[in-house]
Order: sequence, then C-alpha cells, then structure tokens
Amino acid sequence: MLLFKDKNLLGNFSETRKLEWLETNGLGGWSGSSLSGCNTRRYHGLLMASIRPPAERMLLVSKLDESIILNGNQYDLATNDYGDTIFPTGYRWLVSFKKDLFPEWIFEIAGLRLRKTITMVNGENTTLIRYEVLNAKNSFTLQFLPLIAARGYHELQHSYNNIFWKTDFKNGLFHNQPYDGAPDIYIFIPGSSFQSVNKWYYNFNYLQEKYRGLDYVEDLFNHGIFQVELKDGDALDIIISTDNPTMKNADTLFEREKNRKLSLLNRLPDEIQRTLSLAADQFIVKREIPEESEASIVSLKTIIAGYHWFTDWGRDTMISLPGLCLQTGRLEDAKKIIAVFSKSVSMGMLPNRFMDSNEPPEYNNVDGTLWFFNAVYGYLQSTNDRDFILKEILPVLKDIIQWHFKGTRFNIHVDNDGLLYAGETGQQLTWMDAKVGDWVVTPRMGKPVEIEALWYNALKIFESILLMNGETETSENIHDKAEQAKKSFSEKYWYAEGKYLFDNIDESGKPDSSLRPNQVFALSLPFHLIEGKMAEAVLNIVRSKLYTPVGLRSLSPDDPNYKGNYGGNTQLRDAAYHQGTVWSWLLGTFIEAGMKTLGDQFKAEALAIIERFTHHLLNEGCIGTVSEIFDGDAPHHPRGCVAQAWGVAEILRVIKTYSLFHAGSGGLSFGT
Repeated sequence: MLLFKDKNLLGNFSETRKLEWLETNGLGGWSGSSLSGCNTRRYHGLLMASIRPPAERMLLVSKLDESIILNGNQYDLATNDYGDTIFPTGYRWLVSFKKDLFPEWIFEIAGLRLRKTITMVNGENTTLIRYEVLNAKNSFTLQFLPLIAARGYHELQHSYNNIFWKTDFKNGLFHNQPYDGAPDIYIFIPGSSFQSVNKWYYNFNYLQEKYRGLDYVEDLFNHGIFQVELKDGDALDIIISTDNPTMKNADTLFEREKNRKLSLLNRLPDEIQRTLSLAADQFIVKREIPEESEASIVSLKTIIAGYHWFTDWGRDTMISLPGLCLQTGRLEDAKKIIAVFSKSVSMGMLPNRFMDSNEPPEYNNVDGTLWFFNAVYGYLQSTNDRDFILKEILPVLKDIIQWHFKGTRFNIHVDNDGLLYAGETGQQLTWMDAKVGDWVVTPRMGKPVEIEALWYNALKIFESILLMNGETETSENIHDKAEQAKKSFSEKYWYAEGKYLFDNIDESGKPDSSLRPNQVFALSLPFHLIEGKMAEAVLNIVRSKLYTPVGLRSLSPDDPNYKGNYGGNTQLRDAAYHQGTVWSWLLGTFIEAGMKTLGDQFKAEALAIIERFTHHLLNEGCIGTVSEIFDGDAPHHPRGCVAQAWGVAEILRVIKTYSLFHAGSGGLSFGT
C-alpha cells in the first residue's frame, strides 16, 4: 500500500499537480489526472476510451467536478487551472491519498469525511467512481458538473466546435452522443436529479503541455448538473461508460476488479514487486487481428509502449515481454503477444509500430525484429512450449534470417564480415530514433554496437531452436555465421584508449567513440559477446559516467553534444532525447550485465540500485509506476511518458531473476 497523508504537502498545489495517477482498462484506454484533481495534460480525463483496441482513443468525459452543499454552504472539491487563476481549489480539502489496488482520496470539510475511489473495468470502456461518507453529522448534497471533451486523445476541444445538446435522463441515467458517429456517453448516478444547463467552460490550461511547447488551452462542454442526497454511512457508485450501464452493478464490477488485481499479487514477497506487478498489468491489452482468410477476427494481446501517447511498438513490446509476462506468470498472454507480431512480419521485419487509424504498420526499425528472438527464447525457457515454437514460430524465424542475409528494407543486410549493416540517409532505425523533420538526431547508420550484440544473440537462439527441431546441418551453418560475427566484433569494437566499446562503425568503416549505454547489451544478453576484464571495464565506465539513480544517461556528460535537460518544444525535446536524457529501462540491462559479469559480487550493488530507484517509483511522477525518461542532470526530474512499459518490465525482470528484494518488508509511505 502506498500512502500519502501529509496534509501540508497535499494542500500544496505546486506539489500535487506534479504527482499523477493512472487506471487502465486492458483495451488501451485509461482514466488519470494529477493528485490535486486538476488536469495538467491534454491526456488527462475520467474516460479515455479505446474505440478500436488498443488504438483510436477518444477523451469523452474530461472531468466530473464535485461540490458539497452542507448547511447552506457550497464546498468545491474540484481544482482547475484557468491560467491566471486556480479555481476552484478543492485540493485544500485533501487529507489523504492512497494507492493500493485503486487510487483513493479522502476529503475533510467542516467535520465531514468523504472517501473517493476510482478504477476502470478491465475489457470495457467503463470508469467507476465510488464515494463513501466516512463521517457526517448532517445529511448533505453531493453535486456533479460533467465536463465533456469528445475528441481524439492528441487533440484539444474548442467552443467553436459543435457538441450536441440533446440528452436523455431517466432514473439517474444520463445519455448523450456528442456528435454523429461518436461513441455514446452514459453517466449513471443512482438516486440523482439532473438540471439541464448546456454551456461551455473556457480556457482550461494544461501546464504539462505548456512545458512541452504545445497548445495547452481547451474548452469543455457541460450539459447540466447532477445532485444526490447523502448521509453518514452512505456509499454512492457512479458508472461512466460508452455502453448503457442499466444492467451493470457497480458494486459487482468493483469487486471483480478487486479480485482480478489481487490475483496478480498472489504470493509476491514484497511491496516493490506488488507495486510493479500492478503497474505491469496496465500495459497488457487486447488487440484483434484478421485471420489469414480475413473472414474472421482473432482476439490476441499486445503491449502498450507507454501512457499517455504510445500504442504498441514492436521493439518496446519484445523488450517488455519477459518482465511484464514471463516474470509475472502471464504465459498465455506472452504467447498471444508473440502470435500477434509473428503474423505481421513482412520481408523479415517485425513492425516498428501499429498505427492508430487502421493504416498499415510501419517497419522502420532494425532492432525490434532481433528482440523478437529474445522474447521467443525467454518464452520457450519459461514454458517449454515446443509445439507452438516449432510449428508456428520457427518458420517465421527462418524467414527473418533469410531476409537478413539476402537484404531487406532500409539496406539492412549481413555484411561480408558477418556483422549486420543497417541504415539509409534520413532513416532512424535503432531505439535512438529521434527525428525532427528531415533531421535524424542520432542516425547511427552502419553497424551500431547493440545491433551486433542482438544479431549474434539472435543467431545463437536460432541455432538452438534448429537443433531442437533436429535440423543439425542448418544449425551448424548458423553456428559458423555466429562465430564469424563474434570474431569480427572482437576485432572492431574495442576502444582501447577509452577502455570501452565503440558505439557504432559507420558506413565508411569509421568507429564512433561516443560514450553511450548501448554497449552494455554486449554483456547482458543471454548469448553475450564480451566477458571478463573487458566486460568489467565497460561496467566501470558506465557506472562512473552514465549511471544515475533513475537509469542510464544516453550520452556521457563529458561529450560536447550532451544535453542535461529535456524540455521545451518538440525540436528541443527531440534534440535531447538521446543526447544525455536518462532512460529508466536501461537499469535492467545494467544490472543484468553486472550480474552476468561479476556474479554474486555485484548483488549488493544491484540491491542498492533497486533501493535508490524506489524513490521514483513511490514518490514522484505517476505514483506506483515508472516514467519513460529523466533529465540527465540532477535532480533528474521525470519526463516523457508517465508510465513506460519497458521501464516497469526491466526493473521487475531483474528483481525477480536475481531475487533483488527484501522479503517481509513492510508498507511504503509518502510524506509523514
């Protein structure tokens, strides 16, 4: 249980607006905002529905602002930022925030204590809100002001757009379709009355969007006001949904979600693993794909790369799968995810990402396909599901290897030295993929160090699966190819002067001595390329120049191209994205490399790394999950996506793989 109960801190708007919460629905949709109740992002809202899971997200209901009318006085619980003023200031009544299975707030006003709990229903575009009257001397009125956005999740709403006024209200059930073709919006408040208003509220300011150099002012529409009478001991359950909730029971849905989440935590030994396992659940979502005949749809799974703006990316999915699925016992989900991507391989390449609007996938990456081998290998080790791997996946792996040897998109091909070449002018194919217009910030054309580590690892995995299938002659040929790649790597990548590995060998054969974290993969993968003193030297320089308590810097601070802060408009942010910005997911790779290189000698350091990282997990950003990136310079403020799949996955993976936890640890708390 994560408990936050310092009233001075909760009553400090400048602090609570920085802290966020997130609930998801297994479809790609979510509900989330800041702890203060003030939306600070265009992505904040009560019902962000995924219309075609896991894509085509729409923010339908932005807010349900509450007020208490007690003894003739009105007390607003909501908080909004209008730029020149914060109004109302409901955060002042907060006395407690708790993130256990669900986020919970407690408000205290004139002797009245009210608890608010929010969750989403897995598999539905449905948000549940529960209000419990913990103490009230007199009855009171709880009033709700729904604010409708009805827009795509990247967009902003404005009053010059039309939202239909027409509503139906009967027996506590509100219904509106905001425009033709839009999803229906249902708000069910049992026992409530409804007074029609129909008006725009103007100039909601979103501070995080302003920081990101984007449009940050929005107008929201209100159809009317709900009121319901409550007294001491009462509980009120509200359903907000795209489906008619008449036949739904909110209490039953809450209980179902509670039991589902509890099942994810069975026998986990400590709070950190429990927190990370709940966070992991948020990224595993439904994806439907057509059967080969296209006559029917098969429902499988995929992984959302990050909230709030990513969908499912091939690279992120394959890196995340071992931590999110294999280490949490979600083996069937892992199988479905592998199946989704295996059915989308084209010219020997995994999709870089699936698009939002039913457009064809993009294939502009080199490493996602190689990470696919690693995910398949991990799944096979965890399940021994030989039938699935040999019958359904091995043909895909063969196709991938053949394409890489003969050459595929973007000049990806095996060179004469056995190493993998990748790159064309204007393309960004590795995970360091920032691009502004025609400017590729870190092009890395040629033979990037982590691509060679992944290529060798893929060949060795392919060799082992061929042997399993009895294909001895072919496996021997692949073995020889892997050995050639390893020999070439050992001859070309050691930077003797710096005592670390070159980051890239470019198209002309020139090595790049930029000190980056990509070299760590040569130590960390199941079939790694370097070990011994050379590996120890890499660990030492990464520790001294790139390690921070929240991840590894993407470039050494000593480099003239280093940028220590991530912020500003799109160009400024992308210019810093891989030029010093810290990445949380690389902590897993660093710990893995240390454990593989030094064994138990590294375990105390690994434990300390996890301990230091828990400050972020429990005290900043989106509470209970892992941010995508951080400033390179201290104090390393969280930036980017508030919840990133591979950040959660990699920390969880190494914790469970190497037992980096303190069994029997107690609860963790915020504040005092």
